[in-house]
Amino acid sequence: MYLGRVLGTVVATRKVPGMEGRRLLVVEPLDHKHVRTGEPQVAVDTVGAGPGDLVSLVGSREAALALSPSFVPVDAAIIGIVDSVNT
Repeated sequence: MYLGRVLGTVVATRKVPGMEGRRLLVVEPLDHKHVRTGEPQVAVDTVGAGPGDLVSLVGSREAALALSPSFVPVDAAIIGIVDSVNT
């Protein structure tokens, strides 16, 4: 699980079965101090996040399992909107 900041949205007119109606967002990965840790990536939104939101994401197999039905071909999924980070 890791943190990210939503930068914007992605529009896809065609999606694989299981992805219909799912929003895709561009997310910048961050560390616990909100410092960028990698290149922006596309993540499927499961919680209703929007541009500027600090979010919690999962990747790989966990991302596929975050959707119903499971094993939809995604590499990252937003699973929460973060209110604050205390370290």
